[in-house]
Amino acid sequence: MDVTGKVWGATGPEQQARYPCDRLVETPSEGWIRAVDVSAPAGLTFRWLRQLTIAPYSYDWIDFRGQKSPQQLVQGLPDLALGQPLLVFEIADFATDTHLTGVLPPRLAERHVVEALQPAVEQWRTMPFAGGPGD
Repeated sequence: MDVTGKVWGATGPEQQARYPCDRLVETPSEGWIRAVDVSAPAGLTFRWLRQLTIAPYSYDWIDFRGQKSPQQLVQGLPDLALGQPLLVFEIADFATDTHLTGVLPPRLAERHVVEALQPAVEQWRTMPFAGGPGD
């Protein structure tokens, strides 16, 4: 059991797995992993993840200047592209229906005081689980 707060909801195998974002981080590095089960097909979940390119889905009154994040899927989002904004990150890698990886640009890393963690990388990944939709 992890008591550091660095692991939330991830199984042992999920914690030990290799992820596409791993190649973007030099060792030694500090790793945090968050996992949540979603009862939806990977493609549908990924469509929601893509919406992080247009809205924060967090504290809208702070992060989105009071505007409400969309509560339904938005049609016609632009195609994903490397360097495209993704929350405070820029897209560094992606595979449709599988993962979306962002890297904190150096100018923002300095602002957010994370020089020691350079590069700051965040990844969202969809993974089917046994007995789940699309299985």
